[in-house]
Amino acid sequence: MLKIGILGVGAIGGMIARAVDSKQINAELVALADQDHSRAASLSGELAGRPPVVSTEEMIERSEVAVEAASQAALADFVPKALACRRDMLVMSVGGLLGRQEWFLEAEQKGCHIYVPSGAIAGLDGIKSASMGRIEAAELTSRKPVAALVGSRYVVDRGIRLEELRQDTVIFEGSAEEAARAFPTTSNVAASLRLAVDRSAPVCVRVVAVPGGRENIHEIHVRGQFGRLSMRVENVPSKSNPRTSELAALSAIATLKNLTLSLRVGT
Repeated sequence: MLKIGILGVGAIGGMIARAVDSKQINAELVALADQDHSRAASLSGELAGRPPVVSTEEMIERSEVAVEAASQAALADFVPKALACRRDMLVMSVGGLLGRQEWFLEAEQKGCHIYVPSGAIAGLDGIKSASMGRIEAAELTSRKPVAALVGSRYVVDRGIRLEELRQDTVIFEGSAEEAARAFPTTSNVAASLRLAVDRSAPVCVRVVAVPGGRENIHEIHVRGQFGRLSMRVENVPSKSNPRTSELAALSAIATLKNLTLSLRVGT
């Protein structure tokens, strides 16, 4: 049975923990870690398996797959420790992987796998297939409710008055790498798209603030040697965190479940 540990027990980490505990995945939840020990202990008390709450290091040591569901900032500590233990890892804060090619090289050298779920978007399997040929360009437009953007570093630094917006407004336009830096807690879809597309192809990202919006909507357009690909995903936000789409946690659960199956569908 696959041994899974989780760093971060917020909206996404909590959903993953409950899925493993309820046997949606043929796996064992062997440890939880979180900078808020009491929050992790509270979650453990709700679970049938009562996983121990331990340090990040011990969680990684106990696991076969260590799940990061904390933050981009946490990756600087989490990834090197997982690599040192030669552990596979599933990363939710995908933006923190951009520009860290040395991690990928070390993982390859040590035989480790870094799993990136599709998150709150769809079509990454088709995009990965298309990247075996030539992709010319990719575009992502993320339409976010104002509530999902309040307090974002980019918004605060530029003094954008979200409460004064009366119509849909483009507040950011740039590369996926720039988006990951500007919105570290809400730009993981941009980072996932960047990793799926051939490195030589540009990825343009737009963030649109939607007054009165209720859903996180992502539209992707890709063109290349294969033809054209377009998709639109309308995500229901997590009840416990409006910055997170429900689909993001479900994609992590599906990725972990896929690791335990003999039949795997899709690229």
